[in-house]
Amino acid sequence: MNQIFKFVYALIIFFSLFLVVTNAGLFRCKVDIDCPQILCFEKQIAKCIDRMCECVNCQVH
Repeated sequence: MNQIFKFVYALIIFFSLFLVVTNAGLFRCKVDIDCPQILCFEKQIAKCIDRMCECVNCQVH
């Protein structure tokens, strides 16, 4: 019986960590300035696309 409780607790911890990790990189935005640039790699810029911040490649001409 005690092993069942430990197993259930372990599942709860695992799923809660999974939910935190999957939502960690999502930032909501209204305009591009709302997106933190630090999330993106060197040659990318943060843009607000469909109210979510995404890193896109810079287009240099």
